[in-house]
Amino acid sequence: MPYINPYGMYQPMYQGIPNMQQYQPTMQQPTQQPAQQPAQQMPPQQGNNGIIWVQGEEGAKAYMVAPGNSVFLMDSEASVFYIKSSDASGMPMPLRIFDYTERTSARTPAQVAQMPQEEYVTRQEFNALAARLDAMTRTDPVKEETDNA
Repeated sequence: MPYINPYGMYQPMYQGIPNMQQYQPTMQQPTQQPAQQPAQQMPPQQGNNGIIWVQGEEGAKAYMVAPGNSVFLMDSEASVFYIKSSDASGMPMPLRIFDYTERTSARTPAQVAQMPQEEYVTRQEFNALAARLDAMTRTDPVKEETDNA
């Protein structure tokens, strides 16, 4: 089958990747640093430890979150932290607010072992219950014949 050119007698032009040498002089020029803005206008910065600090609930509400992401925000004014999320379209989800308090003593393994055990059935109790159920559901064929007669 012959090739039919949809452009008629004109051929489409393909520019391809531009010659990078023509851009090198502009790339080598020093770039100017933008003037620093006052601290009130700058968004909170992440420190080396990865914690994002905000000032109060209003600061957490104003913090911008990328679409489909969640961020953990620590309040610098109170013992509160926030989880702020946005859906895939960028709409913010309700701000989740948590209070935290210091634990004065760590839980020991002995305290964990003292959890109530009455919620669970032992294997022996389960087997006894299964035997009782089997005894109740078994039907005696001789007894059935006499009941039906």
